Amino acid sequence: MYAAPKQSRFQDILIICLRQLLSVTFIVYATFIPNDYPNRLPKPRRYARLRNMSDLPHADVVGSMIRPPELLAAREEVAAGQITPSEFKRIEDAAVDGAVAAQEAAGFEVLTDGEMRRLSFQSQMPEAVDGFGEFDIDAFLWGDWRGDERVGDSLTERPATLGVVGELRRKRHLSAEEFTYLRGHTTRMPKVTLPSPSLFANFWSPSKSVEAYPTLDAFLSDVAQIIREEIEELIRLGATYIQLDAPHYPLILDPTWAAFYESQGRTGEDWVAQGIELDNAVMDGFTEATFAFHLCRGNQGSRWLAEGGYDRIVEPVLQRVNAHRLMLEYDDERSGSFEPLRGVPNDKTVALGLVTTKSPRAETLSELSDRITEASQHFPHEQLAISPQCGFGTSIVGNRLTIEEQNAKLRVVAETAQNVWG
Repeated sequence: MYAAPKQSRFQDILIICLRQLLSVTFIVYATFIPNDYPNRLPKPRRYARLRNMSDLPHADVVGSMIRPPELLAAREEVAAGQITPSEFKRIEDAAVDGAVAAQEAAGFEVLTDGEMRRLSFQSQMPEAVDGFGEFDIDAFLWGDWRGDERVGDSLTERPATLGVVGELRRKRHLSAEEFTYLRGHTTRMPKVTLPSPSLFANFWSPSKSVEAYPTLDAFLSDVAQIIREEIEELIRLGATYIQLDAPHYPLILDPTWAAFYESQGRTGEDWVAQGIELDNAVMDGFTEATFAFHLCRGNQGSRWLAEGGYDRIVEPVLQRVNAHRLMLEYDDERSGSFEPLRGVPNDKTVALGLVTTKSPRAETLSELSDRITEASQHFPHEQLAISPQCGFGTSIVGNRLTIEEQNAKLRVVAETAQNVWG
């Protein structure tokens, strides 16, 4: 029969000491630690919500800014192994610091990180998620681009290798790093931009993707789920202002682009309806956040992809999307008149993208104020705002402006808002 060994004198002394230590610890905790200590622990930083229309700023930004030359050089150097990832991160952080400083100096109460960490405004998805297969910058740049006399037209073919090849599996969050760094480097309202889910229809290929996703619907459903999870994480970290970028909706209904989308199996109208359904699904239920929704007609290298007013998308897009603010391109005649604003529901605000990011043309306070007055004949004046027409650097290619010209445009946006609304 097993007999337990006798306890030694040393073990007796050790047990007595441990009991005394626990007693002292309890007495100290009970005496010196306040009852509400758990409530004093640091919490994720929260910013004032912009849910009420009266709280929304009248000067807003779309997202991207021109990448400084040192950041573009560092991208090439880190890819070639000439600098370490940590050295690259220091340069990338400095570029974000510069973007934040420029927006703060211009007078914005809401700002982004300039999308300095991105190859393109939508690239964080395939970079953070396995399954997208082979891609490069042309995955985001292909199309028949039109330009003015300064830049001319440019045709980039859709890459033959483009197509999702495996089930999507997230390796990391898409924009959490962007937000947490921005949050820690400004006292203004941080704004995060995310791509609209249906924008990634571009990555589904009937010849390459059917083994992973037999249908485009199944693929876009997974894309939407990843974006929804990203929004959940951003809100957990303290984000309160999130924008969905959806430049494809004006393209879908443009005759020159309708053929591509119809080749994927649906009419343009059906594509828009499904896309808005996905947009609403990723925003649904997040009452802590205010959502903006950006529309344009393409923006790369000071060129564009489509032309035409908002008339055809008032009902299927502007009325049906459940965003709080519409960010609408309105920098020249390509965008049509302000008349479609009459169809925008009164529970939304509209940021008029009056200041072009495509050229260095210097808009004036008088000119911009007059255009806002004109728009207010179609939509309530106090529910209007002003912004740049799109980003300044939708990808690392950037538009044909200098950083100084970009910053001057930021200043005129903020100054106009102050002049018009106070």
